[in-house]
Amino acid sequence: MIVWLNGTFGAGKTTTAQELLDLLPGSTLYDPELLGSGLRLMLPAKRFEGIDDYQDLPAWRRMVVDTAAALLTEVPGPLVTPMTLLRQEYRDEIFGALAARRIPVRHVLLHTEETILRTRIAQREEASGDAEDHASIRRWSLEHLKPYADALPWLRGDAHVVDTTQLTPRQAAERVAEAVRTGAGACDIVQTPEPTAETLAAGVLLFDDQGRVLLVDPTYKAGWEFPGGVVERGEAPAQAAVREVAEELGIELPGALRLLVLDWEAPKPPGFGGLRLLYDGGTLPHDRISKLLLPGTELRDWRFVTEAEAESMLPPVRWNRLHWALRARERGCPLHLEAGVPLG
Repeated sequence: MIVWLNGTFGAGKTTTAQELLDLLPGSTLYDPELLGSGLRLMLPAKRFEGIDDYQDLPAWRRMVVDTAAALLTEVPGPLVTPMTLLRQEYRDEIFGALAARRIPVRHVLLHTEETILRTRIAQREEASGDAEDHASIRRWSLEHLKPYADALPWLRGDAHVVDTTQLTPRQAAERVAEAVRTGAGACDIVQTPEPTAETLAAGVLLFDDQGRVLLVDPTYKAGWEFPGGVVERGEAPAQAAVREVAEELGIELPGALRLLVLDWEAPKPPGFGGLRLLYDGGTLPHDRISKLLLPGTELRDWRFVTEAEAESMLPPVRWNRLHWALRARERGCPLHLEAGVPLG
């Protein structure tokens, strides 16, 4: 298990984590910030051009998961992780990958009122003996107050909140320990096993009466996606697409779906690639749209978007696939792609 202590700078994550080690038998401090420091030493300086935060490195996010899994083979756990995580898509990527490895997460937000945070930041500055270090620490901490305020709505909905405004680190740790014992902050997201070879996946394009396409926002990985999923062993792809839409959205589709695109996705480590199929699910009438369901462990949102809007929401590979699927729908003829390029 991982006890992830989230919160902005000055919320008391590190001091609370140290106290928490005494309250959770077998626990070990796991600080992913060390991974970021290591990457700064190992990667070429050019890789950090335009990057202010090592969390923006895909390698860091993957290493957080891989290192946690490795540590849990050496220690009984839980791992106590004091780490600010304000971008929801990074939360999805990291927590989803941990879930895929069957590593449960207790997500706890240590919240402190802004006036207290500013006081703590000023006190931290005064504790340092280097004037330049004073300004750097203060500037970095203050710059994260607004991103933290912007992230609060989704953080409050995702994590168990412990208000540390009037608490000592020990008191905060006691609150966290009790929350862990009662199961508070559990991230019950879908556990999709990490692929070990090429996969076959089937998605469905569903439309509204304006011709916009439906996208869904998974809780277990970053970015928007089409309804659908991996085809199970012995399952027909079209049947898998119908099953996934029913499980994800509560919509029963006819078994005979029209194929729009078959795309071979090239392997790109750490991904294995494989075949990706997109089917035409047709236009949904308004009364069916109003009854769309969202399983909280798998999806958090859905949205009908234009092709242009989808370009800013989907990763390039998925948007390219959508682009050609829409062209195939217009022409009434399926397209065969290899690495996103039409053949023939």
